[in-house]
Amino acid sequence: MPVFLDSAQADFETAFTALLNAKREDSPDVDAVVAEIIADVRARGDAAVLELTAKFDRLELDAAGMRFSAEEIDAYCAQVPEAERVALETAADRIRAYHVRQMPSDERWTDEIGAELGWRWTAVSAAGLYVPGGLASYPSSVLMNAIPAKVAGVERLAIAVPTPDGIVNPLVMLAAKISGVDEVYRIGGAQAIAALAYGTETIAPVDKITGPGNAFVAAAKRRVFGKVGIDMIAGPSEILVIADGDNDPDWIALDLMSQAEHDESAQSLLITTDASFGRAVADAVEKRLETLERRAIAGTSWRDYGAVITVRDLDEAAALSNRIAPEHLELCVADPDALAEKCPHAGAIFLGQWTPEAIGDYVGGPNHVLPTARSARFSSGLSVMDFVKRTTLARMTPEALRAIGPAAEVLATSESLEAHGLSVTARLKKLND
Repeated sequence: MPVFLDSAQADFETAFTALLNAKREDSPDVDAVVAEIIADVRARGDAAVLELTAKFDRLELDAAGMRFSAEEIDAYCAQVPEAERVALETAADRIRAYHVRQMPSDERWTDEIGAELGWRWTAVSAAGLYVPGGLASYPSSVLMNAIPAKVAGVERLAIAVPTPDGIVNPLVMLAAKISGVDEVYRIGGAQAIAALAYGTETIAPVDKITGPGNAFVAAAKRRVFGKVGIDMIAGPSEILVIADGDNDPDWIALDLMSQAEHDESAQSLLITTDASFGRAVADAVEKRLETLERRAIAGTSWRDYGAVITVRDLDEAAALSNRIAPEHLELCVADPDALAEKCPHAGAIFLGQWTPEAIGDYVGGPNHVLPTARSARFSSGLSVMDFVKRTTLARMTPEALRAIGPAAEVLATSESLEAHGLSVTARLKKLND
């Protein structure tokens, strides 16, 4: 059973703080191993990647076999049933349409002294996407990572998707093709991250790496950050549902289980103004756990990290939500828009009882790669902004330099940077000659 909390209880703050600080991440000490793997790939390139692929994925390859050929990709795509093909295409169309609207605009203007200023946005040249492999891989994650990159204008998009024991998910291949991925490699783990970051004889290096992975992948992304950009270090999935008593308990139970079934370390929380409704939802969860295919995983998550919290009113619910800063926030209340205004700290918000979080995972349009572990307090989900960078522009006219150059001279002198100041002084002298 989950934890039941009531904000009216004297020990509520202590219990809520313990819930908030519960360590869910499975973080074995893998950094030393990952450091060795990265060093090996940097030193030996393809040979290291091939040896590690044989060791961890039980797959013997040669350098040419690391990359899926266009013919192989087409053959796997042909295996996808029509209904799943149509569903992927529907999802891709909606994700693409949403992300097109995110593209920022270039700006250029002339200010009051005649200086021309502005900025422009350009895409990173190459990006690498990591996709967990085997039959447990998620084609929806390919769409969510690859489509924003292509919308942003990334010219070269490479995917690393491990195929342990040679198992390939045809849906992943189709998602890659639909998304416009240029290269697909059957490698994984820290060695794939190292290959994407530093390059090998076969794999050209990229500028940014995105996508989820296990503890080894996460540690590798941390280590290569700076050499390349990364999206985020994602933790276990989480959902917070704020619901009043005017909901179907079974619907809310299913929403909670939609995240619990991801991972034994996932967290599903319910905040409600109706204690009896909270109990009804918990009962509905127990009933669903009797039949869910992934009931062992979902049941462990619910037992170890789930919670039902009763509050006095929705203002109190919003205050607790902001402390949790959930990855996914469902607002199943009479006026979800009003409540959303009070909840700035959330990765994604789902408004109203007809908007289950699962719609966001697949076909809603917004990205499902979202900040976890309370990082929604300071970060955002994946978007086209992760694949573009801003370059500032400035042009001084002689009159503009005459107007603001002396201030630059003063500041350069105050910082003891003589050449800085002289570079301005020389030009001002020319103007005054």
